[in-house]
This record gives sequence, structure tokens and C-alpha cells, in this order.
Amino acid sequence: MLLKEYRICMPLTVEEYRIGQLYMISKHSHEQSDRGEGVEVVQNEPYEDPEHGQGQFTEKRVYLNSKLPSWARAVVPKIFYVTEKAWNYYPYTVTGESCSFLPKFSIHIETKYEDNKGCNDNIFDSELKDQEREVCFVDIAYDEIPERYYKESEDLRYFKSDKTSRGILQEGWRDTQDPIMCSYKLVTVKFEVWGLQTRVEQFVHKVVRDVLLLGHRQAFAWVDEWIDMTMDEVREFERAIQEATNQKIGMFPPSISISETPLSSCALTGPASAPSTPMCTDAPESLSVPKDRPRKKSAPETLTLPDPEPSGVPQGSNLSPLPVSNHLQSATPPSSNSDLTEMDEQ
Repeated sequence: MLLKEYRICMPLTVEEYRIGQLYMISKHSHEQSDRGEGVEVVQNEPYEDPEHGQGQFTEKRVYLNSKLPSWARAVVPKIFYVTEKAWNYYPYTVTGESCSFLPKFSIHIETKYEDNKGCNDNIFDSELKDQEREVCFVDIAYDEIPERYYKESEDLRYFKSDKTSRGILQEGWRDTQDPIMCSYKLVTVKFEVWGLQTRVEQFVHKVVRDVLLLGHRQAFAWVDEWIDMTMDEVREFERAIQEATNQKIGMFPPSISISETPLSSCALTGPASAPSTPMCTDAPESLSVPKDRPRKKSAPETLTLPDPEPSGVPQGSNLSPLPVSNHLQSATPPSSNSDLTEMDEQ
């Protein structure tokens, strides 16, 4: 297990980011999606938790085979996705990611938002329980971003908001910016496979950090697009763009509905309390082979020949059925393992 705490400051207030977060996640997912790859929204419904109150539950499938390194692509199916479940009780959220193909792999993210510049060292005291973790500050303006994600219009060293007059972000902006808020994210990555654990957990944390950097950069770079939105308007934008994203990647699940009636905590397989969310890592039933399924035989163990003509056999001789080798193959060979794998991948 590898545990890190990320702190990402933005020139916004926590109340403003409540709208900006929803707008950014939807638009970012749409931009990063393409035919067969991207973020498919499976469920997005109001949810009520006995401890945290009313919130929003979201389930997504993140298809990312082409984004994996070559050593990872060699051991995963051609159609590979991670299931993400999120409970949003803003300004507190819990996100869990798992993969049925890799039952020993999971990501758990707890997030808290505060109006400060990342100076609260005790924000996760109750969750950490004396666990050691590395604290990583992420600078949305000056940290290096992967070249494939860079856009000049989102470079916060040169961006200035027309509607809020915030920006350009100079070196050391976190010490002078007002308003300012911080996203505190406690990220736990587990991949309990001997020989690969350290390599995979470090790689996943690098990916998580890149995603956090890009998403929070875009949240501020797009501020003029969402700053005037109401919650109802951003929810409608979220619904419309999620349906467009599902069609963009070629997935056509049932229509996504964002109902006004919150679901009770018993209506979903969520936790009684979000921080203790159990991650389900069991393989789906479609991948399980029934133990009592009868085995098929490719050929009969013995072959009985028809009675010979009386004229071709001496009187009094006995003809026994001829034994046939169990290694004989049937005329139609069974499907290869690779075919079965491709069938089970989706």
C-alpha cells in the first residue's frame, strides 16, 4: 500500500468550486474520451448518507487501455476499464476505484476542501490513524504538465479571467492570492502482487497526480464558462454532456437520469458511512465458471463397429469392440483460450 496526501490550491472559494468542480469533471471527461476509450457514466443519482447527509452518488467506467504503459498492456485484456464509484457530500467526497480483472488492485481517495492555502496539517487526523504518508503540494500554474495535455489557453502563467479579474498567477502566487482555497486529497493505492507492487503503486500515483494537476488547472482556466451558473444549470449541463460522452466512446447504457428525490442509503450498495466504503473486487458472475458444469468430451472413449458380413468371418470367432485412443479430437475443435478471453473481456 502506498499512501500520499495531495494539496492543490486554486484562486477560488470553496463555495465557487462546488459549481466549478461539476463543470470541470464533465467537460474534462468529454474531452478525454474517444471512440472506445474514455469515461462512461453508468449512474448519477442523489444519495443520502446517515452520517454525511444528502449528496450525489456517481458510478463510472474509465476505459484506458491505450493509456497504459507497454508492460501493463501486455497483461490486461484489449477492452480494459476501471470502475469508479464516488460519493460527493461537498465539501467532503469519497472516491473508490477497482478493477474486476485485477482483484488485488484498488484506489481510495478522500477529499476535503477548505478556504486556505494548504496549511492544515491535521485535516485527515481521524482518517490517518497514525499512518505515515507523503505530503505533495501541486502547483496548478508552475508544475510541469505532460506535453500531450498542454494547451496555451489553459496556461495559468498567462491566463487572466475576464469575469473575476483573477490571474495572471505569478511565482509564489499562493502566498499573496485572495481568495484562495485548497483541495486536500488523501490517496491510497493498493496492488498486492509480489514482484509488481512497488512499480505499479508508484506508477498509479504518478497518473493520479497528473490527473489532479490537469483537472484543477482546467477548473480555473474555464472559470468564465461556469462562474455564473446555478446548481440547476450545472446539473443540466452535466446530464447533457455525460450522455454525449457515452455516445462518443461508443457505449449506449440506459439514459442517465438525475432525479430530484434522494435515494436512501439502503437503495444503493454504498456504505452506511462513506469513509468505510468497502471496495468490491469480486469478478462478475459472467466471468465465473460453474463448478458443477459437466465436462464435454471431444470423442467417445470406445467405438463399436457394425457386425461384419457372415461370409467374411470364420464361424466361431469372436469380434470385440475395438478400443479407440482418448486423444482423438472431434471434428469441430473447441474455441481457443484467446477467443474465450475476448468474449469475456466486455
